[in-house]
Amino acid sequence: MIWVVDDDPELRKMVGTYLIDQGYDVRCLCDAKQLEARLEFQRPDLVVLDLMLPGDDGLTVLRRLRDAGDDLPVVMLTARADGVDRIIGLEQGADDYLGKPFLPRELTARIEAVLRRRSSVPAGTPLADGAQVTFGDNQLDLAARTLIRNGSAQVITSGEFSLLAAFVQHPHRPLSRERLIELARGPESDTDSRSMDVQVSRVRKLIEADPSRPRYLQTVWGYGYVFVPDGSSR
Repeated sequence: MIWVVDDDPELRKMVGTYLIDQGYDVRCLCDAKQLEARLEFQRPDLVVLDLMLPGDDGLTVLRRLRDAGDDLPVVMLTARADGVDRIIGLEQGADDYLGKPFLPRELTARIEAVLRRRSSVPAGTPLADGAQVTFGDNQLDLAARTLIRNGSAQVITSGEFSLLAAFVQHPHRPLSRERLIELARGPESDTDSRSMDVQVSRVRKLIEADPSRPRYLQTVWGYGYVFVPDGSSR
């Protein structure tokens, strides 16, 4: 089930009708109050959440979800073309973003990509023996899609999980931002380098004791990043 949260009735109708035609079960809501009230007794597979909502905006709603430990998949809709809102959305834990205006087909593609990341792991991930990867105080379970740190389960979005899974499958190998986008998002993704830096920063906050001095996801200056399982200096 997909929930579309937007205060524009024409956009809600357009998106809702298109998604229904694509076979989705859809509910359309107009603001944060309706969303949070419905979440008390029902849970969708994904929320398409507009940034500019009346009352509490989309970022505020997203922040409350993540602060409460809710990893509900969220595709954020943003109106500005300069990318600022998109970066902020990723920083708050959005799984993906899409700028307005957009083609309904593009929104569907992004929804499907997020749901694929949630239901499966990137190609090549071992799902049988050795599916659990331990580094420092962290344990990543590739089959269960969970991250445990110091014995506590961490809230990790589908995008963050896919990125961390890509790193642990390529230990000690410097990966460019472009290669990380391909591994974590797919070759057809239009994710840019700046957005990838934001995602790396979020993953560091999940796994590093001091994200400002990362041991496991180290920067390769002028190139990208490298996963160092033992946390040693390169």
